[in-house]
Amino acid sequence: MRKEHDFIGEREIPDDVYYGIQTCRALENFQISKLKLSDYPFFIVALAQIKKAAAAANKEVGMLSADVADAICQACDRIIAGEFHEQFVVDMMQGGAGTSTNMNANEVIANIALESLGHKKGEYTFVHPNDHVNLGQSTNDVYPSTIKVAAYHKLQDVLTALTHLQEELRQKGTAFKDHIKMGRTELEDAVPTTLGNTFTAFANQIASSIQQLKTASHAMLVLNMGATAIGTGINCHPDYKKAVQKHLVNITGEPFEQAEDFIAATQDTADFTLVSGVLHTVAVRIAKIANDLRLMNSGPRCGLGEINLPKMQPGSSIMPGKVNPVIPEVVGEICYQVIGNDVAITLCSEHGEFELNAFEPGIAAALLDSLCILENGINTLADKAIHHLTANPDICRAAVLNSVGIVTAFNPYLGYEKSASIAKEALNTGKSVRDICLERKYLTETEIDAILDPQQMLKPHTFEQK
Repeated sequence: MRKEHDFIGEREIPDDVYYGIQTCRALENFQISKLKLSDYPFFIVALAQIKKAAAAANKEVGMLSADVADAICQACDRIIAGEFHEQFVVDMMQGGAGTSTNMNANEVIANIALESLGHKKGEYTFVHPNDHVNLGQSTNDVYPSTIKVAAYHKLQDVLTALTHLQEELRQKGTAFKDHIKMGRTELEDAVPTTLGNTFTAFANQIASSIQQLKTASHAMLVLNMGATAIGTGINCHPDYKKAVQKHLVNITGEPFEQAEDFIAATQDTADFTLVSGVLHTVAVRIAKIANDLRLMNSGPRCGLGEINLPKMQPGSSIMPGKVNPVIPEVVGEICYQVIGNDVAITLCSEHGEFELNAFEPGIAAALLDSLCILENGINTLADKAIHHLTANPDICRAAVLNSVGIVTAFNPYLGYEKSASIAKEALNTGKSVRDICLERKYLTETEIDAILDPQQMLKPHTFEQK
């Protein structure tokens, strides 16, 4: 054991851990979600990148000695490489605007640096968590900047997943382009389309989401590093802001930039609501696609049966042979969670009073959760549902030919009233609209067959009303 102190008091710390007294207090105070910082490795990497940039900047402006700054940078490099992640033990949900997260990092980095310099953990005279690792910083610029760096990097993974899903959908659109099927509005027969049109439309919806998310992700590039407590830059060197931004760009390879107004940026979390709002929209689109897949797959004999989702697992403990559409189902659940997270982010963002938003940990927990589960859900949908999905073209075509909805094709030739009368008789008698039109001698057999040719109903064309 080793003894550490803060202004509240002194306590013993297990000597095999790299965190210190403030992290221990946070462990006692926040046993909430049971999700630790270590459950989000990309967040820890972003935090280490921020701390490395800060140490390099302080060395550049002459605020940190070379040996201490280099030791801090080397400690950060080891964390970025994947070491010591298990030492980031604080719960993602925490009070204090992220101070516990910041101090968890400061203490771990300080103790790694101490060992590299030949000192023992806790010998903070040589490398101090606050005086050296946190020099020129505050939780109020480190924490939101870390969320943005982490979110920006994770957004690239989500965009990659969306691009993968778009391509899988587009391939099905091409493969199914000649499979005529019945279009439906409000779950009722409408007019014919193709299965290819359905999947191409899905692909284009995802393409729109990709563009919207790319645009929104740019908000994560604007940071308030150098704002310190409330945006005034108290306790940091005048040249530190530009230096830390430059070093962070070099470390991450991403074009992070300074906020124009540090005071505004420190209290305003609307950038997170912007990104979350787009994730909400992405989730809505994907949930709609997933639900349509469930409906088109319904059956196999008493539903629509237009497509066959891959059989992933037995669907019932009592009904032999039953297979459930488990992949679209779980994707729907993921999407609903993302939508719920957006509500939490909105409320946390709205509730930031005066010069700081104290509820940023709630934003971080919800946003990182959305990014992770959405990426996983998108890839799961693409790989386990779309890729191996097959069509039932005969069932699709039979539904079109047996539908009353195709009577719409008569409208330009017979007018709405006559067409409606045909539809009414077809519904009442079970006769086909073709036979009724022929019996009434509205059109010749050749004319009817031409009008009701499914391919003819898929595109605009000229007509002459009878």
